[in-house]
Amino acid sequence: MTKYFKVLVLTLFIGNLSYSQNITLKVIGIKDTTVNLIKYVGNKLYYADTAELKGGKVTFDGSKQEPGIMGLLLPGQKYFEFVFNKEEVNIEVKSPNYVETMVINKSNENKIFLSYMKYIKEQREKADQLREGQKEITDEAKKKEIDEQIRKIGDDVLAYQEKVVKENPTTLVSKIISMSSDIKIPEAPLKEDGTKDENFGYFYMRDHYFDNIDLTDDRLVNTPILQNKLEYYYSKNMLLQHPDTLIKYIKPVMDKIPEGSMMYRFFVTNITSAFEKSKIMGMDKVMNFMIWNYYCSLDKNGNYKGYWMEQDKLEDLCKDTKFRIRLMIGEVPPNIILPDSTNQKWYNLYKEEADYTILYFWDPDCGHCKKVTPQLQKLYAQKLQGRNVKVFAVGKATGDDFEHWKKFIKKEGLTFINVGVTRDLYNKAKEDPYSVIPSKTTLESINYQETYDIYSTPRMWVLDKDKKIIAKSLSIAQVERFLDELQGHKDDPKIFDLEETEDIK
Repeated sequence: MTKYFKVLVLTLFIGNLSYSQNITLKVIGIKDTTVNLIKYVGNKLYYADTAELKGGKVTFDGSKQEPGIMGLLLPGQKYFEFVFNKEEVNIEVKSPNYVETMVINKSNENKIFLSYMKYIKEQREKADQLREGQKEITDEAKKKEIDEQIRKIGDDVLAYQEKVVKENPTTLVSKIISMSSDIKIPEAPLKEDGTKDENFGYFYMRDHYFDNIDLTDDRLVNTPILQNKLEYYYSKNMLLQHPDTLIKYIKPVMDKIPEGSMMYRFFVTNITSAFEKSKIMGMDKVMNFMIWNYYCSLDKNGNYKGYWMEQDKLEDLCKDTKFRIRLMIGEVPPNIILPDSTNQKWYNLYKEEADYTILYFWDPDCGHCKKVTPQLQKLYAQKLQGRNVKVFAVGKATGDDFEHWKKFIKKEGLTFINVGVTRDLYNKAKEDPYSVIPSKTTLESINYQETYDIYSTPRMWVLDKDKKIIAKSLSIAQVERFLDELQGHKDDPKIFDLEETEDIK
């Protein structure tokens, strides 16, 4: 075979391969217009391509697309979906009832998918009719009879799903159907007293939730079902919303996902983002666990596992996380040794004996601090001081802020511990760090803003007698109630209403 002929054959093969991935869609009953090919990434839709619909027909180059569930977006935000798995797709629909009129001319995946969707729709309508009719029935025996009919429909759907998956094991649509199928829960075992274990179903579901999902198949990332499943599992619907519980059930799932895969990236970014946004106190522990273990740890080649991030940004993230880990609930934060406003008396956080300590960072020129700091003083003077609770306040006192800091302390009559990197300390440390480190203080104390990640003020942590963090990001009213309950004063009158105080970072 000549070299020219080999090249010609290869060219024809590649051209034919590209053609075999074309996505051709025909919409009857719509004028010529611009349309968009759309794709799922998780449960969100994104534009994938744009083309002109002419004579009701449009063709897209499928070689540019990744496998998953896609759709054609038409004017008026109307669209229909189909499965794409790197095969030629040729689908015909009529406006406006796209699914009901859909004809699959080419694509084995979509022939299976369409039959499946029609079957599920029929069964859902049957079940809905039974439930609607049941509302009018008062006879308990008839109600139970309808319940049994609905249960039978559920069993039939499960059997149908299993049949489709078994008959089409290599298709993407079978993976999608399997993923959407409910876990089949075995009959509950009997307890020692002979009764069924009522909690068995929950525990089985919790431990086998991902059994029907192929966590090694990146194609499933481009379907809405995966993200919905993921979000449900790590929500209050399935797991106790406590950081230690969540971490316990994150690790075994992540262990099943290949590092460096799109599935790995999808799980890591979605779980991290969910708990970064959480309003529940202490959930930063989950976020930091994810970052430290699945972004910042190294793979077998010595590279960061968070492969999708730019190297410099990933390094900064890992550096910041290393600091933040020490500021989570359950941890002992770094010590602070600093002088008060007289520059004569030094205070050591670790050596302050108290049942509880409020560690508070503030700035005399910060608007929020001007409101919160007097509230903290009021709470301290009227309640906490007499209950062996100390406030260890670190103010911004460097340069011109030093005089503002002293003036604010005097004006507001602050009687709790107030320390800062005073002008005198700052100048000495700048001229000769060894004149004060380690004889007087520590580098972490002088650089407390970096040590404690103080990017804004005010910031607050509540520590126990061993200086472990037990609460953070609470408002003054929440701190009052939190300590009242811990110290046996739950029913005491409150100084602050929850509505009148703002959360502190």
